[in-house]
Amino acid sequence: MSYDIFLFAGEPSGDLHGEALLRGLYACKKNLKVCGVAGPRMRSIGIDTILPMEEFQVMGFVDVFLALPKLIRHFYRVADFLLKTQPKVALFIDYPGFNLRMERYLKKKGFTGKIVHYICPSVWAWGKQRIPSMEQTLDLLLTIFPFEKQYFSPKLPVSYVGHPLVERIHSYSYSPLPFPPSKQIVALFPGSRKKELSLNFPVYLQAVKKILSSRSDIVFAISLSQQAFLPLLEKHLHNEGLSIKENILLIPPERTYDLMKQAHFAIAKSGTVTLELALHHVPTIVTYGIAPLDLFIAQHLLRISLPFYCIVNIAAGKEIFKELIGPHLTLSNLLLEWSRLSENQANQERCKQECFHLEQSFGTAKAAEKAAALIFSQWLEDL
Repeated sequence: MSYDIFLFAGEPSGDLHGEALLRGLYACKKNLKVCGVAGPRMRSIGIDTILPMEEFQVMGFVDVFLALPKLIRHFYRVADFLLKTQPKVALFIDYPGFNLRMERYLKKKGFTGKIVHYICPSVWAWGKQRIPSMEQTLDLLLTIFPFEKQYFSPKLPVSYVGHPLVERIHSYSYSPLPFPPSKQIVALFPGSRKKELSLNFPVYLQAVKKILSSRSDIVFAISLSQQAFLPLLEKHLHNEGLSIKENILLIPPERTYDLMKQAHFAIAKSGTVTLELALHHVPTIVTYGIAPLDLFIAQHLLRISLPFYCIVNIAAGKEIFKELIGPHLTLSNLLLEWSRLSENQANQERCKQECFHLEQSFGTAKAAEKAAALIFSQWLEDL
């Protein structure tokens, strides 16, 4: 079977962006033939799934190393499919470690369609050596931050389409959660993968215990990223002598934005969720627990050293959210930053104002709709 477009999403954030992109593509032409590697959101819109996104979800250098045999098998399965079917456009969403290699391989092996990358890899933070290869391989790079285009030469067409989360949040229909009106809501976002939960959540819960021992006016609302993680969250709660009750609540994944809308503060694992919190103007402490071996590889082998690791701070070029990364994520540090944030009104207002300015810098463009229209007008309009 021949296809018009192939989409690849290898992680939940890519699935989120892919869902919006699919809607935009189908709005251009209802009967587009679309296939790809897709997560549950994309599958719900309608796509011929070559492999499920869940097959590609790994975290950390060690886990990636252990999963290499499977990932290599999947790499060649996807590549062989693309070289056999030759869709008009192959669009890869984020996930640079895998996707940049796939794009180079396809170009080398004579793929005849157009190769598009949606969401620029963090070459502006580290990995600048990827830029020449991207310029030689890609037919179009779609960026979601306005500052990214400057890092590439004119030989690569680069289009800033806006950040898809801005439109998603602005169009969301909020429904209030039944929190006690007299309580302050502290939202906890410990991660969307098992390893993330294991590295971040125990420290969060130790802080929860300490804070609740002196504050009765707080409700901690834990965001459940996947229903399948409920037993794991309950296990960690039990290990700390805690349970779901009036001041510790679990919020299902479909109510994430409702939680953000009502949260006074948040503690969140670094990732897309921190940008979503910034766009909701929620003062946040950002964490990223790292296994010792992963930390050693990052510091001593890859020599990663950045002024900021949280995308909110990177996009702003300054600290908006306090970061506790790797060995800095300790109970004492978390409690210290909690005190600085929760007990200082000026810090809270400054943080909210900086979030507002960041939101304004993204503009009002409907990113996925703009990206879909751009791809369609260039290469699919004659269908």
